[in-house]
Amino acid sequence: MASAEFARKLRDREKLVGYWVVLDAPIATERIARVGYDYVAVDVQHGLLGYSGMLGAMLAIDAGGTSAGLVRVEANEASAIGRALDAGATGVIVPLIDTATDAAAAVSATRYPPMGRRSYGPMRSGLRIGPRPAEADDQTVVIAMIETPQGLANVREICATEGLDGVYVGPSDLCLAIGGAYPGDPAVAERFEEAVRTVREAADEAGIAAGIHNPSGELAARRLAEGYTFATVASDLVHLEQTATAHLKDATS
Repeated sequence: MASAEFARKLRDREKLVGYWVVLDAPIATERIARVGYDYVAVDVQHGLLGYSGMLGAMLAIDAGGTSAGLVRVEANEASAIGRALDAGATGVIVPLIDTATDAAAAVSATRYPPMGRRSYGPMRSGLRIGPRPAEADDQTVVIAMIETPQGLANVREICATEGLDGVYVGPSDLCLAIGGAYPGDPAVAERFEEAVRTVREAADEAGIAAGIHNPSGELAARRLAEGYTFATVASDLVHLEQTATAHLKDATS
């Protein structure tokens, strides 16, 4: 999917479904990008790949031809965000956003002067979006992760940040943020659902996209029905293990 088309759909809050990649396996990523997902998100924060792996994944997604490429960067830093965008990412998912000031810094890192502080050096992105800064600014999306106690408390102010295209729930960290002993802790299930609803409603009030990470397509469909506008299914490594386990069970039962 072309960057401009994806940016428009995300900002118009059309329903989008994506996939999560953590492996440095470009051929596998290319095959995933041919399946039909609206986007493929590459996890540089917790995934098992570095810069060359991220670059390979962006090439693979483009070769797949049907998905936009997003990168969850390792930190809310201008250099990390700029490198992901220069590698050809359509947009970035920025972790650990606690305040509107944090969100504004993330937005600034994705925009060229005078709108922001992105350094000009589109070694690869210029081949995809075009070398003109105004075009890149218009076609690049920035999404803030809501996953900390502070981020949840400040979610409405974060969502109101000028230039922010969306927010994204990291369920594991959000569960811990509200007092869970471990990700998915059933003891905080009700509070977790309240937090998920709070993020969705804050995004809706601000008129920006609301996204959430999911372990399955079934849960992704539920979140979209609840009002989330984009949902990711995770992930290549987990699904590889699950499928291999299922086949072993079938073969030995």
